[in-house]
Amino acid sequence: MRDPYEVLGVDRKASASEIKSAYRRLAKKLHPDANKNDPKAAIRFAELNAAHELLGDDEKRRAFDRGEIDAEGKPRFQGFGGFGGGARPGAGAGFGPDMNFESFHFGPEGFTRTTRRGRGGGGFAGFEDILKEAFGGMGARGTRPGAGSTFEAEDFGIGADVHAALTITLPDAARGVTERLRLPTGKEVDVKIPAGITDGQQIRLKGQGMAGQAGAGDVLITVSIAPHPTFTLDGADVRLDLPITLYEAVLGAKVRVPTLDKPVEITIPPWTSSGRTFRLKGKGFPAKTGRGDLLATVRIGLPDRSDAELEALMKKWQREKPYDPRKDR
Repeated sequence: MRDPYEVLGVDRKASASEIKSAYRRLAKKLHPDANKNDPKAAIRFAELNAAHELLGDDEKRRAFDRGEIDAEGKPRFQGFGGFGGGARPGAGAGFGPDMNFESFHFGPEGFTRTTRRGRGGGGFAGFEDILKEAFGGMGARGTRPGAGSTFEAEDFGIGADVHAALTITLPDAARGVTERLRLPTGKEVDVKIPAGITDGQQIRLKGQGMAGQAGAGDVLITVSIAPHPTFTLDGADVRLDLPITLYEAVLGAKVRVPTLDKPVEITIPPWTSSGRTFRLKGKGFPAKTGRGDLLATVRIGLPDRSDAELEALMKKWQREKPYDPRKDR
């Protein structure tokens, strides 16, 4: 994968907020739903999510900046102390009794590094033992005692994480849903979306990533909530504009209001002005602190076509009963 700083288009000294802002901007631009005719859109979006996964985590970002992990979050092989010019004279090909070995591990506790001194004798046995300890008991490919190292990264069998993106509707995000997702690897998985998931939140499927001899990686799914034509999230509250007629505003009425679950009926009092907001308790979005409210703001809608009788009435009102709703502004 490319350098995550390059993928996000930020400087290496960028702040956490700058990284988050860059990710959000690019996520909207590169989302597969916005690029349905581009077959590579899913790949670019997955690369973007992987870059944010790494740089958005302070610990991983520091490990990457120190060169301890690569752009995919995998440990880098740093070499072994005592090779070449670092060996003391007479030690023989850098495998002297005082040579140092560093082993690297990346697990649930994060990135760790262990340094050990090689065992005496100047032979390859100590080197091979360190390899076995550092990489789960697997020695170097094609090596013999006293032979040079020819191991490859794949020999150590570290599984890779797979990044994917999934877009759901706002009502599905509120009530929870199970979606079938095809991963970039071609594998299909069932993803259980919990009720109350937020836009940009990640779901991790343990052990369902790329397989390796030491175990499989995980699947990291970034969930996006598609814009809704009626509802807008405001924290845990849900906002909507509620159109009413001119005569409903003047005379009052009972009107149906859509919610994330099913419509409910509310009473519009007589002489309700446009812009008045009605709060429906507990009809919003689920959150840790409890379900939010639904906020319905009244918008008075005029008829689709002009009406001569209504226009005549308004002119009469303008002459006989003028008023100014902006007088206090």
